Amino acid sequence: MSKCTAITRGGTRCQGVAIDSSGLCYSHHPDKAEARRRRASKGGRRGGRGRPVAELGALRDENARIRQRLLDGELLPGVAAVAIQSLNCDIRAVATTLKAKEQEELIERLESLEEALGQRKEQRRHGAA
Repeated sequence: MSKCTAITRGGTRCQGVAIDSSGLCYSHHPDKAEARRRRASKGGRRGGRGRPVAELGALRDENARIRQRLLDGELLPGVAAVAIQSLNCDIRAVATTLKAKEQEELIERLESLEEALGQRKEQRRHGAA
């Protein structure tokens, strides 16, 4: 594995691993600039896939605690009902978030496929000329 030949902003040599014969890593390779830009634009807006699952687990646990408190006589039925309704709203919000993330991933995949198709058409155009 060869090291990246790029020089960082700090004036030192990049420690990344070169991805092809260009001698550049993913972060410095000019062919990857658009992909880097797309990923960077998402910034911290996306959580990992594990986040919604953890949130659902926490909501399930809270539901169980409310149910147990109701059965133990610590909560009035009306209070427990309102608390459970609130949890249901949270669960719907998590489900909506998951659907939105799935849509973002599908859009990203579609854009990638369209880009690859465009590059193929461009190569054919130049190859046939």
